[in-house]
Amino acid sequence: MKILKKLLLLILVVFIIAQFFGPEKNEGDIATVDAFLADTNPPENVQLILKNACLDCHSDHTRYPWYNNITPVNYWLASHVNDGKKHFNVSKWNDYSDKKKDHKLEELAEEVKEGHMPLPSYTWTHSDAKLSKEQIEAVENWVKMARVQYIFSKEPQ
Repeated sequence: MKILKKLLLLILVVFIIAQFFGPEKNEGDIATVDAFLADTNPPENVQLILKNACLDCHSDHTRYPWYNNITPVNYWLASHVNDGKKHFNVSKWNDYSDKKKDHKLEELAEEVKEGHMPLPSYTWTHSDAKLSKEQIEAVENWVKMARVQYIFSKEPQ
């Protein structure tokens, strides 16, 4: 019994000390998404969907929930954000070629339509990120319109 108490005390001490450490936060300027929004021109309802369901993990600006201050949760969230940005980062939109922009928009629509995005673990704590059928259709329609400019720019001259 003494060993168990000592072990629990050690775990508690390690947990408390761990609270003073954490990963780097993704706290860039939200204005970095402006080029993406200007280029793809989403309607207001789709902009709201992007803000609530996409941009925290797919831009250089994350709105962190209160529980991000708890280690090891903050490392888990940082991993999600870094992985999301690795696959698609709207803050880097101007760095993408037209072909890549078209492909990223196509992937965005597919991931949303198939229910892979936003991640279920994100929607557990962000109820406004859980997309309705109508919202999914709105994203799909916007993507179709936004892709037109990139599809035609890929054609040979």
